[in-house]
Amino acid sequence: MTRSARVVRETRETTVSLELDLDQRTAAEVDTNLPLLSHFVSALATHSYFSVKLTAQGDVDVDAHHLVEDVGIVWGQALQQALGDRRGVARFGQRVLPMDDALVLCAVDLSGRGQCYWSGGFPDRAIGTVSAEVWPEFFHGLARSAALTLHVRCLSGDNAHHVYEACFKGLGQALKEAVSLIGTDLPSTKGVL
Repeated sequence: MTRSARVVRETRETTVSLELDLDQRTAAEVDTNLPLLSHFVSALATHSYFSVKLTAQGDVDVDAHHLVEDVGIVWGQALQQALGDRRGVARFGQRVLPMDDALVLCAVDLSGRGQCYWSGGFPDRAIGTVSAEVWPEFFHGLARSAALTLHVRCLSGDNAHHVYEACFKGLGQALKEAVSLIGTDLPSTKGVL
């Protein structure tokens, strides 16, 4: 069984293309017109151990929000497609991830119920020209589109770059654990996800 997907999303604001393979390990190929987003998504890809080829262009001259959210949506759609019926997956994954002064928690449940719970003392400062308020949009878009429950919590950290990068790395590690194959059954006492 191949657990891979290719998703393209085109709107008046963005064009996003993602090739994702959950079981292949290749160097991430990430190219967006928002260098900080490319950096963070490359960290996510590296720490998930997925094969990722992402190209994305958006109206970042207006605001980074559209591009960041749409990349999250496409990631979620690709995960949803690649996971198929979710039989055999571990289902749960979590990581408490340190990055210098930052400490974040990311927990994933491939529950079939798409929701992101974002909490804690996140720095509310721009990184370069990118407002801090755009980063949760990636995680919300991914959780809704992948139909997974995601908790992201900032436990500590003052450096905004470290905190948000740790979130992407932590998500990668948690996803790696949640999608790992450990059997053939559907991991649910209800019999459905």
